Amino acid sequence: MPPLSDSVIAALLVFARVGSCLMIMPGISSPRIPVQIRLFLALACSLMVVPLVLTQVTPVVRTEPLMLMRIFAVEAIVGALIGILSRLYFWALQFMANAMAMATGYSGAPERAIEADEPQAAIASLFTFSALCLFFVSDLHLEVLRALLSSYSTIPVDGVFQPATAMINLTDTISAAFMSTIRIAAPFIVFAVVVNIAVGLINKLTPSIPVYFISLPFVLAGGLMLLYFSMSDLLRFFTNETATYLRNF
Repeated sequence: MPPLSDSVIAALLVFARVGSCLMIMPGISSPRIPVQIRLFLALACSLMVVPLVLTQVTPVVRTEPLMLMRIFAVEAIVGALIGILSRLYFWALQFMANAMAMATGYSGAPERAIEADEPQAAIASLFTFSALCLFFVSDLHLEVLRALLSSYSTIPVDGVFQPATAMINLTDTISAAFMSTIRIAAPFIVFAVVVNIAVGLINKLTPSIPVYFISLPFVLAGGLMLLYFSMSDLLRFFTNETATYLRNF
């Protein structure tokens, strides 16, 4: 066993990576969870990880103070990057869920979001909350912890950060996330296009009738029925896509 001071510094290095990841990953980073709970959860997970990676972290704890500060900063950046990569799919889903609410006419009554501070549509909150529940029910949060633990082998604790590789991973994940969520929002986008074209044609045929106000209840009912029949399949597709990505992370 290394000396006590070395073990403490090693634990702090582990906390820098694990804590920054947990503060950004889906669910745990929600503003609805108090900061104290998130902090204690990060401390608990860090203490669990320390015995597993102590041999990899200990060799760098006796470096010079300036180099040690640089290593702390790099560890926090690496952990934050892992958290961002695991959260990008939920950011893309939140964006597309708001687009789905706009397409079906349900964006006029915003409410408090589940995963953000700014308000969003009720349908978007329902969709993101359901996806977040499936994220934990399917044990996908354990995949994030597995990726965090395996990152000590792929990204060693040496104070060296490769921004080019990080940007490549970030852009690839953004592309894959938005492609997946566009496929989820595609039925609602098609529904909005068809309904707006039909309403426009009817308005041209009968300009004396306020077609927009007459058609609004039918548009809302059609969007609600589409959501009712497709929500389970869309959530299953999103969970499978997220699981595939995290297991190859």
